Amino acid sequence: MIQRFIELGEGYSDIYELVELARTNSHRIHRLLVLKTTKNNREVLSPVVVLKPAGEGNLQPLYISREGIPAKEPSVQRQELFEALSNEIETPIIPIEVKPSSEFNEVDLYFNYIIGILRLNNLIPPLQ
Repeated sequence: MIQRFIELGEGYSDIYELVELARTNSHRIHRLLVLKTTKNNREVLSPVVVLKPAGEGNLQPLYISREGIPAKEPSVQRQELFEALSNEIETPIIPIEVKPSSEFNEVDLYFNYIIGILRLNNLIPPLQ
C-alpha cells in the first residue's frame, strides 16, 4: 500500500474543506489525527484525515492542513470543527507529537518522516 499526503492550505476555508472531505467520505475514514508541534516558538496543530484506499486502488490518501491551526486562541473554532467531526463520525482523534516541518529541507522529507511514525505506531498499514 502506498500512502501519500495531499496538502491543503492553512486557513479557515481549508479546515472547512478538510472537514467536508471527511464527512462526504465518512465510509472511507481510517483515522483522524492531530500532529502537534512547536514552530517559531508557538504551538501549532496539523489535522490529518486518513482515508482507506478507493475501490481496488493501492493508494491511501492522508489529507492534511500542515501546521494550519495555532494551538492557542483565537483558533479554537478550527479545533472545535475537527472535534465536532470526530464526534459526528464517531472516530477518535489521535494526537501525535512531531518535529516541525521547518526542520526538514523539503516538505516531502517531512511527510516521509510522518509516514514512518504512523507505520511504526501501526496507525497506517505497512509498505507492501
